[in-house]
Amino acid sequence: MRDNTVTVDRTGEPSRLTFSPRFNVAVPFIDRHIAEGSGARIAIRTAGEDVSYAALAERVGRSGNALLRLGLEPRQRLLMAVKDCPEFFYLFWGAIKAGIVPVPLNTLLRAADYKYMIEDSGCAAIAYSPEFAGEVEPAIAAAARKPEHALPVEGEGRSLRALMGEASSRLDAAPAAAEDDCFWLYSSGSTGRPKGTVHAQRAMAVTSELYGVGVLGLGPGDVCFSAAKLFFAYGLGNAMTFPLWAGGTAVLLAERPTPQSTFAVIERFRPTVYFGVPTLYAAQLQALETATPDLSSIRCCVSAGEALPAHLFARWREATGTVILDGIGSTEALHIFISNRFGDIGPGTTGRIVPGYDAKIVGEDGEPVRPGESGQLVIRGDSAAKYYWNDPERTARTMKEGWLVTGDTYRQDEKGYFVYCGRNDDMLKVGGIWCSPFELESTLGEHPSVLEAAVVGRADDAGLVKPEAWVVLKETHAAAAQVEEELVRHCKARLAPYMYPRSFHFVRELPKTATGKIQRFKLRELPLPLQK
Repeated sequence: MRDNTVTVDRTGEPSRLTFSPRFNVAVPFIDRHIAEGSGARIAIRTAGEDVSYAALAERVGRSGNALLRLGLEPRQRLLMAVKDCPEFFYLFWGAIKAGIVPVPLNTLLRAADYKYMIEDSGCAAIAYSPEFAGEVEPAIAAAARKPEHALPVEGEGRSLRALMGEASSRLDAAPAAAEDDCFWLYSSGSTGRPKGTVHAQRAMAVTSELYGVGVLGLGPGDVCFSAAKLFFAYGLGNAMTFPLWAGGTAVLLAERPTPQSTFAVIERFRPTVYFGVPTLYAAQLQALETATPDLSSIRCCVSAGEALPAHLFARWREATGTVILDGIGSTEALHIFISNRFGDIGPGTTGRIVPGYDAKIVGEDGEPVRPGESGQLVIRGDSAAKYYWNDPERTARTMKEGWLVTGDTYRQDEKGYFVYCGRNDDMLKVGGIWCSPFELESTLGEHPSVLEAAVVGRADDAGLVKPEAWVVLKETHAAAAQVEEELVRHCKARLAPYMYPRSFHFVRELPKTATGKIQRFKLRELPLPLQK
């Protein structure tokens, strides 16, 4: 086997991947397309430009050489606060090919967050889009240990673009092995401070093959558009690694996704696969009540980040004629490891294990629970993170003997579908009985007045925990005061008697991570509604 290659055997399920002893993952994702004669094919499309596979390979080489000329060395970290644009690809793959570790960052963060990540990572450099200079540059100035290089992606003077223009496009792949550290992602922080999650060279090939090809059936003719951004593990696969692995095309949207902006992208670029999150699907459904965008190019929709309620699945299929394949992934697993599949969909469930992964539901004793019982979901697979940076205790708690503790509570129904019950620390014990906040949220979401809802536990005057609902109403429906009694009746008619919310807060939006996950821990900490 030649160096920097991966052999894929697709004769069975799952596919089997065999990596050469010397393996730098940039080669199969970037250079392979040139060797296969596919350089003229379009790799990236944006509102401003199209980038061929040949141009991508050239610019990845220039970017990697530019970083080396700055003095960055193998295994040093490069933080990236970069919008969804071709330069994200150039930096990310150029760093990997040069042996440098790229670390994409959430571009919605504030200076204090960037300061923490600069100090925590011990990075040698940080690259950033000019739009984020107002948060990144103060963070650099305040950091106790500053990076040696701060590199704007574009603009006058010493920018990535300028340095790339001076650099050679020829770059030999740095020596690496499939198990070596490759890149980091900081977790989304849905339960507090983000954690640096370290992934191996092989991880992106594994997710792209097992889920991108194995579940979605991606091929060279597919055009992928992801509303989830590249800095998020979900978006990194959707909008970069999956299309590159399959030889397809990635469509990038630099701005914040809204129903209007995503519909415009779909109509212009005609993607075949669309990746969203439940919050956005709900907003798009509301927009479809008056808008009529042409969505006919889409053969498949995908959802992750938060469990997709059955009513959203049904409404989307009715409105668009396409199904949404809901799944669960994580920063630690890199992408989706349980999913619904074509011809095998359980609405309101997360589906079945993606071939190539293993999963089990365990109780507090670590042993598998009985069929139908809820417990903690643990999974294993070759895309799992190696460890948390600077946090051996959390690593030991989360990564146990090859199994990854997801932090999610699940059960399996009578058909074998995995059913999401909530995060482990979100589960409610009401009247001595465990109940799922997600089940209550899904029921609330079925009401025609509700756009979205979150449920947390709140102690009453007697110190007993009761469900508390935070609800975003549709603009077209009645005022909050007219809806509350109706929602109580709605829940009592559909749920066990103890499960209905005892109090309601009607708000304009719910606190979420950039990946669309509701931050219920913030709601539990609030003594009053977020907004009147």
